[in-house]
Amino acid sequence: MLELILGTVFLIYILFIGQLIYGFNRMKRFSRKEFTPKTSFTIVVPFRNEKENLPNLLHSISLLNYPKELVEIILVDDDSNDSWKMEDGRWKLEIRLIKNERKSNSPKKDAIETAIEIAKNDWIITTDADCLIQKDWLTTFDQYIQENEVEMLASGVCYVPKSGFLSAFQNLDFLSLQGATIGSFGINQPFMCNGANFAYSKHFFKELKGFQGNETIASGDDVFLLQKAVSVTPIKVGFLLAKESIVATKPTENWTELFQQRVRWASKSTGYSSFYGKLLALVVFGGNLAWILSFLLWLTSILDQNIFMLFFALKFLIDFILIYKTANFLESKLQYVLASSLLYPFFCVSVAVYSLFGNYSWKGRNFRK
Repeated sequence: MLELILGTVFLIYILFIGQLIYGFNRMKRFSRKEFTPKTSFTIVVPFRNEKENLPNLLHSISLLNYPKELVEIILVDDDSNDSWKMEDGRWKLEIRLIKNERKSNSPKKDAIETAIEIAKNDWIITTDADCLIQKDWLTTFDQYIQENEVEMLASGVCYVPKSGFLSAFQNLDFLSLQGATIGSFGINQPFMCNGANFAYSKHFFKELKGFQGNETIASGDDVFLLQKAVSVTPIKVGFLLAKESIVATKPTENWTELFQQRVRWASKSTGYSSFYGKLLALVVFGGNLAWILSFLLWLTSILDQNIFMLFFALKFLIDFILIYKTANFLESKLQYVLASSLLYPFFCVSVAVYSLFGNYSWKGRNFRK
């Protein structure tokens, strides 16, 4: 009976991840062409204490292969205390540095809304201060927008390569999230994206009433807006599967920071409006919890070793297929895969449970559930 229950949970998990793999395979790679740029973009960068990272981001923006007159950058300072000052004229870009106007429990949502109120261009594209962009980032977005009738567009995010087990572990975790994102778009059930590479028209944002309805949740400037758009007009939402549009971000520096970041991300799931997103979160939690229980039952000789090895092999294989496909698209190197797969269920379940009951800290601030 025990084996049957665990086997059923694993089967459901495999079916759901298999569905995401199927969705990933359905997504078509975007092909670049020569286009006359038309879309005007406002790049919005909310930041807090990013003295070390902002110059690198601005340098990468300065290298954009896109008409300068179609681009403005709005940096929104969310009460930084690291004394960073913008050097006028250094990057030869139209940059505005403004202060965040706080009005909710979410500093980042407030920062984005503050910027949108003064943005002069048609499209808003958000990224983070610790990111690096490619020279054809906006060119690729522009072509997709011209070729498709979309009002909202997400794209890929990867980690800047770094050595060591910590970086390898969080890279594999991040690849699984990116894989789930792309796969969900492929089965027409998009529920997740990343605000480090997320664009939408200004009038569509206002039509959706922005972040209204989830102001009490500190995180989620990306997924809640996406889910709201999908619930209203799914045909206007797209995913740009192009290598040229990928944005690179920095991994966290230590395990505590990683845990707090993942708790912040996981805390959003209870507020999902997407039924599929909630169901998938539950299935992933159940699959990893079943793996832990199987492992403990095997250690105590309650569960037969062959059955445990079968469970382990099937879960490892289905996870690896999705991660491998995502890594291939993002050109990300896979390291410590087996060791990470052994640790991940414990990490995943701990984050999920803690996110339901615990508080978390981020950027020097404490947030409550």
